[in-house]
Amino acid sequence: MELRRAATVRELTAAEYLFDAPVRPEWARLFLQAQGHHLFLAYEGGVPVGFVSGVETVHPDKGTEMFLYELAVAEPFRRRGTGRALVRELAALARERGCYGMWVGVDAGNDVALATYRSAGGEDDGSCTVMTWDFG
Repeated sequence: MELRRAATVRELTAAEYLFDAPVRPEWARLFLQAQGHHLFLAYEGGVPVGFVSGVETVHPDKGTEMFLYELAVAEPFRRRGTGRALVRELAALARERGCYGMWVGVDAGNDVALATYRSAGGEDDGSCTVMTWDFG
């Protein structure tokens, strides 16, 4: 397995099947150009098989932390350490960039995601409820 930081819209569109919806080139370009936005792709045999994205968030009294925005691994490549490797890669970047921590929201009952994050060193602090606003 090879991990690479995504740098082009073409890389993201080649991995489109890993995302929830088709990659929109204009949004991909904005993501790649935005300071503090990161996306790593995992490759097997030159084919993208997973990704993790993260966004640095800065607050006046806390400093910078990494928000693990999304993790996806193609079904045939799950339970092989791909997700763990991607999360660890993002965590290493967060440390390198001076983030004081990293966090992710996990859907209730998503035991596979929880196991992946735990295997990559994450801990459930039991204190999070996610509230959402849908503007779409």
